[in-house]
Amino acid sequence: MVTVTRNKLVFITYSILDSRGMVVEQHDIPVGYVHGANSGILPAIEAAVNGRSIGDRVEIVLSPEEGYGLRDESLVYVEELENVPPEFRRIGAEVLFENQAGETKAFYVTAIENGKLTLDGNPSLAGQSVTCLVNVTDIRDATPEEIRNGRPLDVPTGTVH
Repeated sequence: MVTVTRNKLVFITYSILDSRGMVVEQHDIPVGYVHGANSGILPAIEAAVNGRSIGDRVEIVLSPEEGYGLRDESLVYVEELENVPPEFRRIGAEVLFENQAGETKAFYVTAIENGKLTLDGNPSLAGQSVTCLVNVTDIRDATPEEIRNGRPLDVPTGTVH
């Protein structure tokens, strides 16, 4: 039986549930990564699927530190509504800001009240524990180039659930 070990290419489907148990993200088409190769997958998820086999389902509860991080109140701005262009005057609007180094960060309109608009640059799940439901759908040996990239080079194949 093939199991998830270092330098194996692993395909997973997953759902992320917020602290209320509501699904906030779901991937039914398998996502591939190279196990143990700095693929960018969260370390807690990688640890939870280590040693698992195709067909295994794992439930992982991530603390804010393991998942989306703690809230950073320095990323919350309140602006007079009259100073905000009309296209951004709606809850959920995305506003991109660029810093002096040329890096872009997305902020979202989270509130409009009393003539003021609130922009928040925190991930929506920052400060929350989340539950990840992970299904291992396929495992194979990774090529040397995939190990270097941490990701599959081919288009992922697998069963859509």
